[in-house]
Amino acid sequence: QVQLVESGGGLVQAGDSLRLSCAASTRPFSNYAMGWFRQAPGKEREFVAAISVSGSGIYYADSVKGRFTVSRDNAKKTAYLQMNTLKPEDTAVYYCAAAVFMGTIKDRKMGDYWGQGTQVTVSS
Repeated sequence: QVQLVESGGGLVQAGDSLRLSCAASTRPFSNYAMGWFRQAPGKEREFVAAISVSGSGIYYADSVKGRFTVSRDNAKKTAYLQMNTLKPEDTAVYYCAAAVFMGTIKDRKMGDYWGQGTQVTVSS
């Protein structure tokens, strides 16, 4: 069983930055690809970013490319999502996910395990 805990959300103004963290309980953390998703009120869950077990494979949704950066620290068992130049349309609950196979996150837009989510609100 993998437990994921997100943190770092909050209320910011447009143009500001936030860094989300996703701490995992599992060992070894490096067995899992990690992903970030978000869900805005009244909308479906949306893929945001994914990172492979080694960190060499990274993928982004077009809507965040160039503004968001996904990373991971396998020694700390933590994944990160650095969000810059935030826009009001980035407002959502952000979830991290872990999966044995990268394709589960990148292609199927799913996860084997999910965190509880952290709220990000961007005011205009």
